[in-house]
Amino acid sequence: MGQQFSWEEAGVAEEMDVAELQEWYKKFVVECPSGTLFMHEFKRFFRVADNEEANQYVEGMFRAFDKNGDNTIDFLEYVAALNLVLRGTLEHKLKWTFKIYDKDRNGCIDRVELLDIVEAIYKLKKACRMEVADKQDQLLTPEEVVDRIFLLVDENGDGQLSLDEFLKGARRDKWVMKMLQMDVNPSGWISQQRRKSAMF
Repeated sequence: MGQQFSWEEAGVAEEMDVAELQEWYKKFVVECPSGTLFMHEFKRFFRVADNEEANQYVEGMFRAFDKNGDNTIDFLEYVAALNLVLRGTLEHKLKWTFKIYDKDRNGCIDRVELLDIVEAIYKLKKACRMEVADKQDQLLTPEEVVDRIFLLVDENGDGQLSLDEFLKGARRDKWVMKMLQMDVNPSGWISQQRRKSAMF
């Protein structure tokens, strides 16, 4: 058997082959010759410079990937991020999403934090829809989405979502799961970027 790299923290269901790890390293070094990825490079990678809503979301992604909080992403953080996005379990992806939403990193998501993200994603995807009785989709405002999520998920009514409430709420209600995971599909972005760089 060949050598393998395992990244348990990212919740990876399968191990990564060393050849794949070497390929990722080559691409990382091309994109980040300094050995670290800075915020402006991360934004350039996702081509969000002219889109304020996408900028806000990508900054949240960057903070979630920057495990040690040094405002850079090193190769190990990069590998962990790719593993999580491309292969992570549902629970690990939800925990990652929670980190993006928890802007002040206090371990809870308040209404303002959730509304900021929902508004950004809403503008990007127009994803805030709810099925109504006649089976037509009704477009909800970001405020209505946040109110409904808090109504369904905030078990103790304290106006904040803990990680436990966030995970339970997503598992309990399909609409909540859809809303809490309404990210801008980072795995799609990463796959698209990998395909583009393979073409050059």
